[in-house]
Parts: sequence; structure tokens; C-alpha cells
Amino acid sequence: MPVFAYKALQGDGRAIEGEVEAGGRHEALKLVEGRGLRPIRVAERNGVAKPASRPAAKAKEPAKDTKKEAKPTAAGAPKFSLGGPGKITPRILENFTRLLASLLSAGVPLSRALTIMTREAATPLAGEKWKQVHDAVVDGLALTDAMSRQPDVFPRVYVAMVEAGEAGGFLDVVLGQIADFQAREGEMKSKVINALLYPVIILVLAIAVLIFLLVFFIPRFQLIFQGFGGQLPLITRIIVGVSEFMRSYGLLGALGIGIGLFMLRSWFSSEVGRRAWEGGMLRAPVIGPLVAQFAMSRFCRMLGTLLGAGVPLIAGLNVARRSIGNQILVDAVSNSIDRVKEGKQLGPSLGDCRELFSGATLEMISVAEESGRLDQELVRIANVTEGDLDRQLKAAVSMAEPLMLFLVAALVGVIVIGMVLPIFSLQEQIK
Repeated sequence: MPVFAYKALQGDGRAIEGEVEAGGRHEALKLVEGRGLRPIRVAERNGVAKPASRPAAKAKEPAKDTKKEAKPTAAGAPKFSLGGPGKITPRILENFTRLLASLLSAGVPLSRALTIMTREAATPLAGEKWKQVHDAVVDGLALTDAMSRQPDVFPRVYVAMVEAGEAGGFLDVVLGQIADFQAREGEMKSKVINALLYPVIILVLAIAVLIFLLVFFIPRFQLIFQGFGGQLPLITRIIVGVSEFMRSYGLLGALGIGIGLFMLRSWFSSEVGRRAWEGGMLRAPVIGPLVAQFAMSRFCRMLGTLLGAGVPLIAGLNVARRSIGNQILVDAVSNSIDRVKEGKQLGPSLGDCRELFSGATLEMISVAEESGRLDQELVRIANVTEGDLDRQLKAAVSMAEPLMLFLVAALVGVIVIGMVLPIFSLQEQIK
């Protein structure tokens, strides 16, 4: 009879490993569940079954990376988009994570929980994705490996957190923390989008008005100007020249701009281009501090969430740094993680990352680490930072709105003045 090796969770959350003899995989799953365990992984093994399973002395900690980890990119951070019929939206993924955490907390085996998730999927595409995860788990893969096969659905930070929870024996707790993190992240993203929506609309309308004036309005005045005997004012000649250029080469110019944007995007997707863009964003006068604050908030919330779920500090730091999204800041935090591995405290180790952490923040982290409240303090710092970031965004937008309106009015006013000046010149000649 085939022998199946399994890894499962006991009632107290500890992970155990053992073997059972069964005629098939489904029978092995039932045998494991019949022992009051929650199976995580069941795979057929060649050999003789052991007489009994042996509980692990303690929860298995995430294995330390021995290979050089691929450098995370901005694409590795949690993704948020408006979504559509052809993709899994962040809202769908959050609901999946929260429901799966609830099912596991209620004692439902992982394979059965994934079956329920497949049946209760919000969209056909989601049902197909959840079924692929279920089939991979039933075939013997760990949940982490099954999710890593679908990077378009499960971001790398998400998979890393699941790996930490699965290896430590508190998968349901980590999934609940992931769902809370996704909710907070989505709320923060929506605030940024809502803050920038009005200025962007004004900018688009301004460009549309300028194109209309230059392409359809100015040519009507050119017919009048052709009857003038004298020379047109300089500002009028410039406006008429721009209008003629747009009517003659507007399509070619738009095509050139499109090609240039495509090439620029391709360059930004490369390692050199991405670092240049991220460095420029950090050095920008107003945007730079906001980007750094947002990255620091994500890092602190992620690390605090992981520590609160029981993930060891080193493993939590390795996961949290991937959530930053800016490779320059990721490198700075990576150097600090190396010092923590050497036995130094977290607060002083983060001292070189002044782009992310102010002196007051580092002091608060050091005090919390000494008092054993690091996870709570990190989450509190994230909450305070997000509140401050929200106020700064509102202030920046309140300044941007009148500036955009002034810019639109100035451009339209210049065009109107340029068209009216020749008329005044004609009146003076008549007098």
C-alpha cells in the first residue's frame, strides 16, 4: 500500500509531520483529518510507513535564505488597480484571503477550505484561479508554492507572508493579518487617487481647450490677419506658428510622443532606468518626502503585522523590505538587516536609512524593542504616519488646484491677447 508523508497542524497550532498508509491521496487526507489534524501538505512517498507521527518540538521557523535572493522591484509590491473582467482585483483577493483565514480558524482543512473558496468565487476567473491553487495543493504542493505559480494574482509580498505563516504553523493568523493589511493599503491608495483626481481632470481639460483653440479657433483669425498690411505682433506670430505646426504635423507629433513614451517606459522597466526614476522621485522637492513616508508606513505596518503574528524578526524584515517598492530604499534597509543578523538591535541598525526613518522614529523603535512592544509600536507608527501623510496630501492638492486653474487661465489669456492685439493695431492705423 502506498505511503503518504504529511504535514499538518494540531489543535494548538503546532505543526507536526508524519506518514500514513492509504490506497490513495484522498483516503490519506481523510485519515489525517480523522486524527484531528488540519493537513497542510500530503504527498506520496516511496518507502515503509513509520509507526507513528512525532509532534515537532516547536513551531518550525521559516528557513533562512541560502541563495541570493532576486532583487525585488516595484512590481513585487502589492498591486492595486481599478481591475476589470480579465483580472483579479485587489478587492477580490482581499475577500479570498479573509474568508480563507476564517475557514482555517474554524478548523476546516486547507483542501476543503480551498474547495469552498472555489465554489464561492466572486467571478468565473477567480473560481478558475482558486481551483488551480486547490489542485496544486491536493497534488502535494505547499500553499506557498501553489500561489507562487500565479504571480499575476498573488504578489511576491503576499506569497512571502503566506510562507512565513505556513512554516511557523499559524497560517490562519497570517492570512487574517494579510487581509487587514490589504484593506489598509487599499484605503491609502484610494486616498491618493482621490486627492490627485481633480488636478488631473483640470490638466486634461486644459490640454483639450488649448488644442481646440490652436487647431479650430486660431485659423478663423488668420483669415482676418491676411488682410492686414502691417506686420503682426510677435506674440501673435508665435501663436499662429504653433497653430500651423499643430495642423500640419500634429498627428506626426502625437505619434512621436507616443513612441517616446513607449521607449521611456521600456527604459524605466530596466534596472538602470528604474533606479534613475526612483532616485529622481526621492529627490523631488514635494513628492520625495511623500514617497519616503509612504514607503516607511508600508514597511512598519508590514513588519508590525508579521511580528504580531509570531514571525521571527529576521524573517519579518526580509518580507517587509519587499513591500517598500523603491529599490534604493530596499537596498538601504537590506544593509540594516545584515546588522540585525549580526546581533545588533533594530533601532540602531536602521539609523543609516535616514531617507525613511527620522531620529524620533528610530528612538521610538529602540524603546519599543527594549520593552518588548515592537510589533504594537510599529503599527502605531504606521497609523500616525498615514494620518500625517493624508494631511500633507490634502495640503498639496489644495495648493495644486489654484495653481492649475491659474495656469489654464494664463494660457488661454495669452492666446486671447495674442489674437486681439492685431485688432487694436488695425484701429490705430485707421486713426
